[in-house]
Amino acid sequence: MEEFVYLIRPVREDFIETMTTEESSIMEKHFDYLKGLLAAGKLILAGPCLDGAFGICVFRSENWEAAQIILENDPAVALGVMSAELHKYRVSLLQGRNN
Repeated sequence: MEEFVYLIRPVREDFIETMTTEESSIMEKHFDYLKGLLAAGKLILAGPCLDGAFGICVFRSENWEAAQIILENDPAVALGVMSAELHKYRVSLLQGRNN
C-alpha cells in the first residue's frame, strides 16, 4: 500500500458562510464517506482548516489509479462543491506510530 494526500478546496471563497442546504447535505455525505474510509482501514487522517481555505485527506491506496478513484468518489468532489488535487505522500512521523 502507498500513501497519498488529497487537498480539497471550496469552489468559492465564502463557502462556509454561504453554504446552501443542498451543499450542507453534500458535506455530510463527504464526512460519511471519510468515516467509511476510516472504517475500511484506508484513512490515516482528515480534516479542514478552520478558516475554510482547504481540507486534507491522508490515506492508503494500492496505487495512483486506485487513489484517484477514492478522490473522485468523494461526494464533495463528485458533486462539485469542492475541487481536489492528489499527491503521493509519505507519513514520516506520526504520534503513536514511531514509538
